[in-house]
Amino acid sequence: MKLIAGLGNPGTEYAFTRHNMGWLCVDHIIVNKNCGASQTKFHSEFWKLGDVIYIKPLTFMNASGIALGEAVNFYKIELSDVLIIYDDMALPFGKLRLRAQGSAGGHNGLISILGALGSIEVPRLRIGIGHAPGDMINYVLGHFSDEERKSLPDIVDNVERAVNIWLKEDIQKAMTFVNAMRNEQ
Repeated sequence: MKLIAGLGNPGTEYAFTRHNMGWLCVDHIIVNKNCGASQTKFHSEFWKLGDVIYIKPLTFMNASGIALGEAVNFYKIELSDVLIIYDDMALPFGKLRLRAQGSAGGHNGLISILGALGSIEVPRLRIGIGHAPGDMINYVLGHFSDEERKSLPDIVDNVERAVNIWLKEDIQKAMTFVNAMRNEQ
């Protein structure tokens, strides 16, 4: 069993904000995989397709660990079979970085998840949203600029490719794909 979690915040006011990049990517993937309507399970929107679970925690970003902890514990999923997708201000807009483990890097959603799971050994796919030019909170909760919106289809397609490689191959092959993309850009 594998679990893919896209981080974000519930509510229409957050729908197309930088902080909901993980949700946007999961939405894109579940539509392309014809996962159908979601259920509400584990404090999340929840889809199950074969041996893959997709969730979008409804706990708000900073409490994402509640949802991940419940799902991982219920299905007894190995942490190496969990993939967290989320936004990262440390990367330029649209750049991806995939890691098999590591610290939370100050991201409150990931801090919550790592705390709930009791380990830093959780794969994560970071999506760059760029550095805040002013107030950080207003920036991450702000809507995409017109230019950023234009690049969203390519970003979510690249995330989906990386996720599919992770699902079919392994984390190393997916990291090679993401790193090759980074070197081409």
